[in-house]
Amino acid sequence: MSYLHQIGHALLMSLGMMWQTGWTLVLGFTVSALLQTVVPADKMREALGRGGAKDIAAATALGAASSSCSYASAAIMRTLFKKGAALSTSLAFMFASTNLVLELGIILYVLMGWQFTAGEWIGGVVLVAVMSLLLKLVYPEALIEEARRHEEAGSGHHHMSMTVEGDTWWERLRKPETRVRIAQNFAMEWSMLWKDLLIGFAVGGFLAAFVPDAWWKAMFLQDASPWIKVPFDGLIGPVVACLTFVCSIGNVPLAAVLWAGGASFGGVLAFLYADLLVLPLLDVYRRYFGWRMAAFMAGLFFATMALSAVVMDLAFTALGLVPSHDVDVRARLTTFSLNYTFWLDLAFGALAVYLFWVNRQHPMDHGHQGHQGHDASRDGHRRGTAPARA
Repeated sequence: MSYLHQIGHALLMSLGMMWQTGWTLVLGFTVSALLQTVVPADKMREALGRGGAKDIAAATALGAASSSCSYASAAIMRTLFKKGAALSTSLAFMFASTNLVLELGIILYVLMGWQFTAGEWIGGVVLVAVMSLLLKLVYPEALIEEARRHEEAGSGHHHMSMTVEGDTWWERLRKPETRVRIAQNFAMEWSMLWKDLLIGFAVGGFLAAFVPDAWWKAMFLQDASPWIKVPFDGLIGPVVACLTFVCSIGNVPLAAVLWAGGASFGGVLAFLYADLLVLPLLDVYRRYFGWRMAAFMAGLFFATMALSAVVMDLAFTALGLVPSHDVDVRARLTTFSLNYTFWLDLAFGALAVYLFWVNRQHPMDHGHQGHQGHDASRDGHRRGTAPARA
């Protein structure tokens, strides 16, 4: 009976996570779909330049306005890099598109508080800065050129978004077909992420129910000296992320479980930052760039994420901004009432239904899409590239 009770509690926790974050996901994906509709891919490539500070800043801003799907972000990074963009700007785009997006900040605020939203968004900028500095210090020019020329085997987890034509974003926004394109991009965004989200909610719920808090406290050295605990948690966070297989915003429910179980602020941030280090994505990097470059990227990412988490932990501790563990995250997630969450879920649920309906009424022109993809793939075979996603 106790075992059945734990299963029931796990399912309730998973449902609570979905309930609390449903409206934030619809809002974030709608904004992402809108930006994909009015911001062409070629404009992004033009902005990335050769890797100077301004180019990295532009890539970071463009990444923040892009998709939060780690696989799609990696595919865009691959395309930009193999078309000649600097590695630093390509990686800055990828880091920003998985750490600075709107829906991620909102879902963190709802589940864990504003401090984690600030830690994620400010930390996203720190990630880009640390990565750029480390890359400049160890820049392996021969390896990078080898990766740029690497011939790929197999396809990635990505898609092409539909962008409306026009000279300015305002002109594109006012066109009648914009509504349809937004709905199509919205549906594609969900098609990429629903599995990650479902796995994240399910794993988060079952970990909360079956793994005792004492286990998490021991893993993250809760009782150790801060001099040991802070750097150790920065190192263990990415390891946990790598082994959970959950990326994108699907790792937020697991982060909430870690925090509720006693993990440190920096350890949880390191876990959140490391969504680009999960094992399936490491295999994607291998197919895109080869084993040697994939290993280099894994090392660079790990060092960047661990160092950034330590920096953010020390900064927030010094400023007295680290939140208390007194808040019962589990109780919050399993409490349902007619509060603002109910009404927001209702309103944004209706918006999601409408966008899915528009997408169903106006299915994507697969012939035209396929023709674009064929031409881009043929060009990519000659150059070692793949079609970009706006």
